[in-house]
Amino acid sequence: MKFKMKYAAPLAAMLLLAACNSDQTNDEKKTGNDVQEKETSTYTVVDDRGKEITFEKTPETIVSLQPSNTEILFSLGVGDKIIGATDFDTYPEAANDIERVSDSTTINAERIVELNPDVVIAYTSGDEAQVTQLEDAGLQVFVIKSAATFEDVYGDIEQLGDVVGKADIADEIIEDIQTQIEDVQEKTATVEQKKKVYLEISPAPDIWTTASETFQNEILDAAGIDNIFADQTGWFSVAEEDVITKNPELIITTVNYIENPIGEIKSRASWNTIQAVKNDEVYQLDSDILSRPATRIGEAVQLVAETVYPDLFK
Repeated sequence: MKFKMKYAAPLAAMLLLAACNSDQTNDEKKTGNDVQEKETSTYTVVDDRGKEITFEKTPETIVSLQPSNTEILFSLGVGDKIIGATDFDTYPEAANDIERVSDSTTINAERIVELNPDVVIAYTSGDEAQVTQLEDAGLQVFVIKSAATFEDVYGDIEQLGDVVGKADIADEIIEDIQTQIEDVQEKTATVEQKKKVYLEISPAPDIWTTASETFQNEILDAAGIDNIFADQTGWFSVAEEDVITKNPELIITTVNYIENPIGEIKSRASWNTIQAVKNDEVYQLDSDILSRPATRIGEAVQLVAETVYPDLFK
């Protein structure tokens, strides 16, 4: 992927937080949730490397190196135990008060070692060196593979629930998410003709969108929407002419790092022929909600569905 530097950093962070590289199967996720309780308080949880991580006690101090995992930990009721997080950990509000030990791509290993947490919740990003560095320093590191599907998210919630001793709460969270999605789908099931939507994640001049086998596409699909690029795979750079040709009924942008992203879309040459632009159906939605594979995925599905089918939610 090549981007002009003006947009590379924000998009790279978004894509990383969106968790686009997961190739883990649901069976592997389930394996990660097996807590082997012993007669003592010692227990073992398998992380996404397939590594058995044994805990002598429930962790009291945690470093979280991915915003989605931080959100999950707060939902599990252990947010107050997080003593280190990334620059992008902004939800819930209390996460802003946590010391920053990573920019989501590079960690401050020296500071993490100084904090000496009971567990570091890390993630796979293609570079195992940072995880190894922490483990070599004697820290307990539990690796979560970045989720690419809803099922992966449910698996992450279960795993983290096992790690922090909140398995029952994890089950409740998953059930609540699934109920919220089902409620949305009951409403959108009445739609006779799904609306065609274009989702933009990076603006001109290097326009990027999302296609099948991505977390965002699953959100659109669950909301009863036709992604105009669902015939493609992954995240990719899209030509303006292709968007114009596909003529979406609505345009959704998650871009939040330029001034007036909606106005920028509407001002593009020849885009005034697109149905969405002609009908003023261009919307900016919360990037974090639509990009983070965490406990707000039900909210993401509802947000998109309400935007595209507002009459169904009055």
